[in-house]
Amino acid sequence: MKKYFIASIAIAAVIFTACTNNSGSQKVNDSKGTTSAAGVNDSISSMQQNNSPVNDFVAGYLQIKNGLVNDNGNDAASGGKALVAAIGNIDVSSFTADQKKIYSDLQDDLKENAEHISENAGKIDHQREHFEMLSQDMYDLVKSFTGGPIMYKDFCPMANDNKGAYWLSETKEIKNPYLGKKMPTCGSVKEEVK
Repeated sequence: MKKYFIASIAIAAVIFTACTNNSGSQKVNDSKGTTSAAGVNDSISSMQQNNSPVNDFVAGYLQIKNGLVNDNGNDAASGGKALVAAIGNIDVSSFTADQKKIYSDLQDDLKENAEHISENAGKIDHQREHFEMLSQDMYDLVKSFTGGPIMYKDFCPMANDNKGAYWLSETKEIKNPYLGKKMPTCGSVKEEVK
């Protein structure tokens, strides 16, 4: 029994170390030195003022991400619906030939994953599975459009049964959509996507 207890403590220490490794340096602070929700809203507002054709995609994606961060499947589902609507309303006439090809390659997967998220408000684990796949496609899409909002590609080593998973964020502050409120700051910024 003692061996199991000691092993449990050792595993917990490793997990804690992995998830707190870089989180302290990743906070976005307001003038009072505290993290503010206004900072997130400002990022979304500045993104919407930007004329990138994928802004509606990014807004829907961020709504999903923020819903999952807060363990709120209903908010994530609403973001999924917004993303599905953005896919239906996109005007590809302003896309370059390369952008059209990238979008064409991603469109069906983006829609399928957004639909799964929108239709499963009561199954947050299922939403998170599809969010992982959606995140890779969104990264590829955002990366192909210059002039879009600045995004941060984040990584959590504990997600996906300790295989790790990426997501995009509008701020440098780590807010983990895979572990939600259990471990909200687990992860680190791996890339600034412009």
